[in-house]
Amino acid sequence: MHYLFMLVFLIGNLFQIQTNAMDWVQISDDQKSFVLKASGNKFSPWGVNYDHDVSGRLLDEYWITQWESVVEDFNEIKSLGANCVRIHLQLGKFMDTPDKPNAAALAQLAKLTKLAETTGLYLDITGLACYHKENIPPWYDALEEQDRWDVQARFWKTIAKTCNNSPAIFCYDLMNEPVIGGAKSDDQWLAGEPLGEMYFVQRIVLKTGERKREDIAHAWVQKLTKAIRQEDPRHLITLGVIPWANVWPNAKPIFYSEAVAKHLDFVSVHFYPKSGELEKSLSALRVYDIGKPIVVEETFPLKCSTDELLQFVHSSNEVADGWISFYWGKPASEYDQTTIAEAITVQWLEAFRQEAETQKR
Repeated sequence: MHYLFMLVFLIGNLFQIQTNAMDWVQISDDQKSFVLKASGNKFSPWGVNYDHDVSGRLLDEYWITQWESVVEDFNEIKSLGANCVRIHLQLGKFMDTPDKPNAAALAQLAKLTKLAETTGLYLDITGLACYHKENIPPWYDALEEQDRWDVQARFWKTIAKTCNNSPAIFCYDLMNEPVIGGAKSDDQWLAGEPLGEMYFVQRIVLKTGERKREDIAHAWVQKLTKAIRQEDPRHLITLGVIPWANVWPNAKPIFYSEAVAKHLDFVSVHFYPKSGELEKSLSALRVYDIGKPIVVEETFPLKCSTDELLQFVHSSNEVADGWISFYWGKPASEYDQTTIAEAITVQWLEAFRQEAETQKR
């Protein structure tokens, strides 16, 4: 009788563990949305970019020495009603040399995936970041194009190997807002002016030469996705891009053209709608309706009001399958709102929480 009781107890515990375990996210059979593998329920990402803290430090600059802050932030993000967190990993923190990954950084990433599993938050892992210039290894910028691509592929291969068994991984985002350098491009891999001392846009080539831009995009995406698939055959892969159709209405998506998009599982685009121009943003979003799920991977009331951004979210429901905003390591209750920026942030965090409850994500 004692052994029978123990057997029932162990089976009950096992069932409880399985019940509480995170379900794997995959693409629906009709290729138009996200579903959870075991339950078959629809999954709609409603999350935040957790890229840096209020002082501007990137996550992988403090997550080892201040792990308690990361745990606290994940709990706060969960309390906001989010189900997804987008993190940004710097190449210079994960590759010590062109051939040698940083073991401590990979171990901390594995630790973060366990935290995500515990808190029930899915991770959008965005890689190859070069946001802070001081963290870019001199050897990396000195590489020629193909050697640089090789390092990027090794980066992703090690990330995928570290994360391949975790159900908490929503996706791998190859790079934040890549651009293709033109024939007259300068010799800098980072493009544009910094935003808050960070460079979010990066070139994948400096000179196109006689090559077509679509061919370059295809070769680069194919190389990186192949590296990931060697270690991880099931997690989703995407690429967060600037929606140039929001700037030039006739612009065609290079990275989401038919030839390139076949290597990507879903579309990720970044939108900061302008006040009074919501229809323009919605029209640009429809350009990316290519028969794959769409996630608005970055959005915030930077150029419009909170009400207008909520209107954009509601109006894009028929096209988009998820939305990811921002959280900078500080809950709404800790802002003193002495600046307009802080007041906007607090207002949006509160609206974000209410929207999560309304839509029951």
